[in-house]
Amino acid sequence: MAEERTRSLLLLDADADERRLISATAARVGWSVVGAANEETAAALLQGPHGREVQAALLGSWHSDNGPRLIAALRGQREKLPVIVLSHGGSVSLAVEAMRAGASDFLVRPVAPERLVEALASNADRRKAAGELAPLSEKFAPTLSLDQLIGAAPEFRSALAVAAKAARNRLPILIVGEPGTGKETIARAIHSASLRARGPLLLVDCKAVAGNIIDSELFGHEKGAFPGAFAPKTGKLVEADGGTLLLDEVAALPAETQERLDRMLATGEVRPVGLNGSHSVDVRVIATCSRPLPADFHEGLAERIAATTVPLPPLRERSADIPALARHLLTRFADQTGLTPLSIGNDALAVLMRYGWPGNVRQLAGVLFRACLQCESRSLTAEHFPHIAIQSRFSGRRSDLSPSASKASSNEALDGAPGVTLYTGEGHVRPLEEIEADIIRLAIGHYRGRMTEVARRLGIGRSTLYRKLGELGIDTTAA
Repeated sequence: MAEERTRSLLLLDADADERRLISATAARVGWSVVGAANEETAAALLQGPHGREVQAALLGSWHSDNGPRLIAALRGQREKLPVIVLSHGGSVSLAVEAMRAGASDFLVRPVAPERLVEALASNADRRKAAGELAPLSEKFAPTLSLDQLIGAAPEFRSALAVAAKAARNRLPILIVGEPGTGKETIARAIHSASLRARGPLLLVDCKAVAGNIIDSELFGHEKGAFPGAFAPKTGKLVEADGGTLLLDEVAALPAETQERLDRMLATGEVRPVGLNGSHSVDVRVIATCSRPLPADFHEGLAERIAATTVPLPPLRERSADIPALARHLLTRFADQTGLTPLSIGNDALAVLMRYGWPGNVRQLAGVLFRACLQCESRSLTAEHFPHIAIQSRFSGRRSDLSPSASKASSNEALDGAPGVTLYTGEGHVRPLEEIEADIIRLAIGHYRGRMTEVARRLGIGRSTLYRKLGELGIDTTAA
């Protein structure tokens, strides 16, 4: 706990307004900020008695002439110090240049508070291997349709089937999955597939907004509603009228806000803080959560948003999808960053498949992007992922446990075969009902929840299919 209270962020070369914003944002999540005007002052601070308290450095601007030198100077004092870069421009070339110089992450000014919090949390994780890239690759991620999302694992395809069916109505949706499993990607795909696709899609990170201002952020406020409310503010629920509001980590909402949101979803009326009247809105709410909603979550709101739940499996439970995901990500990086197109060998894919990926698809993207920046050949091999090979053997974290994929199922995945595993990790044939359940889930996902087509392709009647769904305990939300 003492270490958490003394975490320091070393801030170089930022203007006064930026320093105030960064200091206030960092303080909310337990960081203190120490400033340095130049690399000499920064080096002195790192060498001083409190230098070990500095767990990350942030460069307030990026210039090609001195940026690499600054990073080298910081790393000369602390080899593994995470260095986050702020830039006035968000061009891909600047980001790639900074990363090649050794930056751990790349943020565009003005930086959103929630993005800074995410970068600090990611880069301060001492358990992460040196040189593992924070997810810069997400900045270049296109919006994909549900049909374009990569994954053949039955549980993943079943989740996509639920999402595809839910996209056609206006009811709230809850997407549950560990950090990095692609909850926001799924939410954007749902919005794009819905009748609201032409409307706005707005995001609110519930855990990054202070509890005393979250009501203002969501519902808006009137002038004078509280100290500091010098002008009226339109809330996100009104701004998203006709579209979708994505509430990331909805469980972080205060109890009072949960109650107000439940009332809004029931009535379609948004009442700004300090206003007696209300606004009628037509907005679809998609909520995400890293784990099932807690027991003390507002009962009414839980019933509304969890009526349709899309459960995303962690990457370690669908390791057979890693080859297809890796190839897709490498193609995307080449298309959007101008990097040389790279292939990836089976030896490298085998290393990636043996790792447990606690950061899920987001972490996989970061690792691959870093490898792309460092690769001097035309293909990635196992030699480009030494830290992944080491962690898969020696990590002590439960979430890092290697998947129990048999050699046969691994070979099928490397060759691009469909994702139904026939063997256990010990080489034994899996129980018939488990294989049957996987095939049914795969068919539901493949035919986008069209149960008549699923039954026809499986060669059984609809009544037989529904009976099997019940017997095998398969979620019928997609039906």
